[in-house]
Amino acid sequence: MVKVTAPAMSMDASGKLGGSLVFSKWKGRPYVRALVTPANPKSAKQISVRSMMRFLSQAWSAVSAPDKATWATIADNLSISNFNAYVRGAMNRWKSFKAPSSDTPATEDGSLPTNDTLTANGGIGEATLTVGNDAANDGWGILIFRSASAVFTPSFSNLVQVVNCPDATTADWIDSPLDAGTYYYQSIAFDDTGQKASATAEVSAVVT
Repeated sequence: MVKVTAPAMSMDASGKLGGSLVFSKWKGRPYVRALVTPANPKSAKQISVRSMMRFLSQAWSAVSAPDKATWATIADNLSISNFNAYVRGAMNRWKSFKAPSSDTPATEDGSLPTNDTLTANGGIGEATLTVGNDAANDGWGILIFRSASAVFTPSFSNLVQVVNCPDATTADWIDSPLDAGTYYYQSIAFDDTGQKASATAEVSAVVT
């Protein structure tokens, strides 16, 4: 990405140029970058990143004020908002297959969260999963992983959804659209300090 310090062709350049450049602003800063069209907009990595970012965006409103305030120093140093600092920090952890945390630095302490529910039922073009967090621990969310092969290892690259599921609750998620076949799932609960539970036993769903 190339930043510009003067107007490009206009006083406020924005949009595409010649199908090769994009002019815009970020936080009031003008920039120009090459126009990139993803070769595969639904790659495993992109699905994993988007799923976590969706969870983080939805979870931010419930983060406590003291936890939100811990991101202020990082935000000020980078000239970004506390929310953007939180997403940035959480995504850096997630790319290393670590659970996100609501504050910084991640303390990874307290009772480990424990999954107590994972079921999968196949349907026409979809599978319905039910997940739950153990009532005894302070759960925050659940990572759902999918594979077309049995006995797989959960990883950054096979995550398909992050479900907002606090302790003592259950949630349903529909995995769709899917081609006909058998799909295998595992889930891992995590808490807001950045701790992950052990993976659940693998379950399967036959999609028609």
